[in-house]
Amino acid sequence: MNPNTDQPSVPATPSVPMKKHRNLAQGVVEAVTSSIQAGTLKPGEKLPTESVIMAMHGVSRTVVREAISHLQAAGLVQTRHGIGTFVLEPPPASLRFSADTIRTIADVLAILELRISLETEAAWLAATRRSEAQVQEMGEVLKRIQASQQQQAGSVESDVAFHLLIAQATGNRYFVDILSDLGHTIIPRTRIDSARLAQDEPRAYLERLNREHEDIYNAIARKDAEAARAAMRTHLSNSRERLRRAQDGIVAQNG
Repeated sequence: MNPNTDQPSVPATPSVPMKKHRNLAQGVVEAVTSSIQAGTLKPGEKLPTESVIMAMHGVSRTVVREAISHLQAAGLVQTRHGIGTFVLEPPPASLRFSADTIRTIADVLAILELRISLETEAAWLAATRRSEAQVQEMGEVLKRIQASQQQQAGSVESDVAFHLLIAQATGNRYFVDILSDLGHTIIPRTRIDSARLAQDEPRAYLERLNREHEDIYNAIARKDAEAARAAMRTHLSNSRERLRRAQDGIVAQNG
């Protein structure tokens, strides 16, 4: 504990002003992750405030918030609005998925089938149970996704965070546990360039993703559970269809 702030200590990393926000945020993520893995920060303990983390690492509030989003997406912490961010209990080992076993399009398709059954219901529950603070946080993450898509970059971290926030809004920790275990494997483009293989034009592909995320967000925001379920099913089914077209293209090329 830091006696001056009465907050848990997190190892500081030197700030490098010329680094991009993403690299700075990753440095904060690595420092906090190391503290959790070493037991310096234990499950249930509260992270230092944003201001304290900013001072410790010499970074901006934007960088700290991005780092916290990454930690949430990894299932390491959970933010309770108005209270703070707390270290989560690690999920049971029996739930763990190995990214090393997800190598082919068929593997990613299997994960998508699981997600369609899981996340459509999560979206329905989120629409009925979400708080205003959770909707606001989803909106902020959605803006980051949109900003990256305007550059045709596609932010995987923000995409993961968006889906994890929906799981958190269900109020059911097991949705969070499973999606956290899946990690970046829930985003197909982290494993396979399905848009290219399916011969989708990159800008059109990202714009379509943007619209799909907006539809999910808007339905949850207005508490329309059926629309949220349908929007999530459309989003994930479209991803599955792109992968199937990519798979057909590979088979045709190899045939």
